[in-house]
Amino acid sequence: MTGQDWEDDPAYREVVRAFVDGDPLNQVDGPLDVRAVVAGIHPKAKGGFLLEEVPWDRFPEGARVREVMERMRSGDDAAVDRALGVLIGLCADDMRAAVAPAVPFLIRIGTGPEAGYRAEALTVVGEAARMRHQGVCTRADMLRFRDDDEWSFEVTGYLQNWSVQAARGAIAADTDLLLPLLDDPDHAVRIATAYVLAAASDRAQDVLTAFRARLLAEHNPAARAGLVLAIAQLARAHQDLETIAWMQAYWSDPSRSPEVRASAALGWLCLTDLPVPNELRATVDDVATDETALLMAPLPWIRAVETAVGNGLHRCLRSMLDPDMTDIEGCDDPWS
Repeated sequence: MTGQDWEDDPAYREVVRAFVDGDPLNQVDGPLDVRAVVAGIHPKAKGGFLLEEVPWDRFPEGARVREVMERMRSGDDAAVDRALGVLIGLCADDMRAAVAPAVPFLIRIGTGPEAGYRAEALTVVGEAARMRHQGVCTRADMLRFRDDDEWSFEVTGYLQNWSVQAARGAIAADTDLLLPLLDDPDHAVRIATAYVLAAASDRAQDVLTAFRARLLAEHNPAARAGLVLAIAQLARAHQDLETIAWMQAYWSDPSRSPEVRASAALGWLCLTDLPVPNELRATVDDVATDETALLMAPLPWIRAVETAVGNGLHRCLRSMLDPDMTDIEGCDDPWS
């Protein structure tokens, strides 16, 4: 959309009037509050995929999102792939207000029989539920949702905190639909489901119990690592201090697999600002090998911090263990 197109778009003009020129708090529970819009989608509309019952055009690019959601039901794999690309692109471009109303429908695609793209649909849900986090790999910020912190605005002027809260609320409302997917035969679906459920704004204890139960049964190494990161992010969001000790027990246990210990080390680092113990540094030296980094690369948390010349696991650990050092991309020694 060009600059002139933006100026001519009624939704964009209304958002600017309400959120840039006006006080966002005046919009609470009103027609421009995407949290209220998503929460107000009737269960029959969700189950019946009744897109016409959602006021898409209140939000910039919302009409476009409705169009691509129509393609999601077309059965045409190429059309579905393009539609998912549009939705991911809008999240990457900080336009989540348009995508948030699609979350309940994407969840039903993810929990339905469309085996070819269920994981991808769920990944879009997970991205809609997180503020921009590409490249973020510090202890303070990697697993922090930040949707309740200082206000942040999307490129359209919309309050991004509300977009993320809307998506997280939709996930919480559909927790019972999502939990069974932790046992899905497809490990990519299991990973995407953990990514989504880690963002649930409510029912944290139910989700945590399911994560830990699945971890005991999980045989896929990447899915195991993803579950540990999901447990850490859920704990961060809901201030579950007991998980800090749980993470330490896992990274310090030599009987655990390398990817689980590496993920637990990352989780521990993100859950506390305590000085890094020498034992953790030694553990990382031992388990965070190139093989482990390659195994964990597809995880959405790790993929978000990868660069063209540096893998995500090593970049995160380097940043967290030696934050005062320059982040030199492409260095042969990941700890140098």
